[in-house]
Amino acid sequence: MGISPTSRRMRLRALTGLSALALAAAGFAAAPAAQAVQDNRPAGEFAGQPHPYRHGAHPTKEAGNSAKAAGNNLSYGGGVDGIGVTTGAPKVYLVFWGSQWGTQGTNSSGYTTLTGDPKGEAVRAQQLFKGLGTNSETWSGVMTQYCQGVAAGATSCPTGSTHVGYPTGGALAGVWVDESAAAPGQASGNQLAAEAVKAAGHFGNTTAAANRNAQYVVLSPTGTHPDGFNTPNGGFCAWHDWNGDTTLTGGAASSPYGDVAFTNDPYVTDMGSSCGQNYVNSGSAGTLDGVTIVYGHEYSETITDQNPAGGWTDSTGYENADKCSWNGVGGTGGAQNVTFATGSFAMQGTWSNGVSGCQISHAVVH
Repeated sequence: MGISPTSRRMRLRALTGLSALALAAAGFAAAPAAQAVQDNRPAGEFAGQPHPYRHGAHPTKEAGNSAKAAGNNLSYGGGVDGIGVTTGAPKVYLVFWGSQWGTQGTNSSGYTTLTGDPKGEAVRAQQLFKGLGTNSETWSGVMTQYCQGVAAGATSCPTGSTHVGYPTGGALAGVWVDESAAAPGQASGNQLAAEAVKAAGHFGNTTAAANRNAQYVVLSPTGTHPDGFNTPNGGFCAWHDWNGDTTLTGGAASSPYGDVAFTNDPYVTDMGSSCGQNYVNSGSAGTLDGVTIVYGHEYSETITDQNPAGGWTDSTGYENADKCSWNGVGGTGGAQNVTFATGSFAMQGTWSNGVSGCQISHAVVH
């Protein structure tokens, strides 16, 4: 997450100082990368104090993983507007915001390409979300142990409870390049939420029911600083929230389509190793490690805490991915390559109440 447990958007923090690989070589867990406020501030933000709404990934430099991961299982927050977790098959809509993304094209695999995307993050994001729920992958299984329909404060899900859905056949539900105007140089939380609401309309998801299991990933172009990303006041790699959070910078964004869950996914490679570049793989093979680690981090937190913090967080406000961010490489809970039908991706482990620790794999719970 990245903020106080009561009202925070989770952010993934960024790593700083020694590189993750150097830390691993020395036998130390990598420091957490910048995380979004709710998610990674303590579990999602990576640097500085988290904003209440930033739930997400922090920079790798901000560690504290041993404290985050020690005991302290997640408990259910009781839901916000009746929403705690994503209960159906998760649907991810990618929104490439701004004319700075350049000219659109389509590659031989059918993925949208963009001339303003120097590192190829657009294609990688599509491959990742299209691959979730394929190849009998069990990375997503870790999240399915969580549920809603239980009392606030519950730490387990009884038989018959409604669990987080598994993304069978892929989570990618749509791609939109919004070229109507340039993306702001430093978008506020309100502007990001408003763009997500606009995307819901674009995709025809114009009812609360249509958005119940949807999330809108707002991707900003290189060189921009959404909500202070890659600035001294940022200290995160990404974060997630929902449109109605009144603590968003600029305030909540109205929606005629029901509650809209969204993620602020900046151009992650603009922060290099601070947000996970080469965290798992060396050389060119690891250029986009941080992209898939951070995007996976926010996705896993959204489906287990869709309207923060009504879903699953620990007593300090960390979400499931916050507790395992920049937790080292390999083993049962460290970051490592996970193979989907669309390729191999660097992914981090997430918290499992079942073992009171981080796991990269878990049988799917129905």
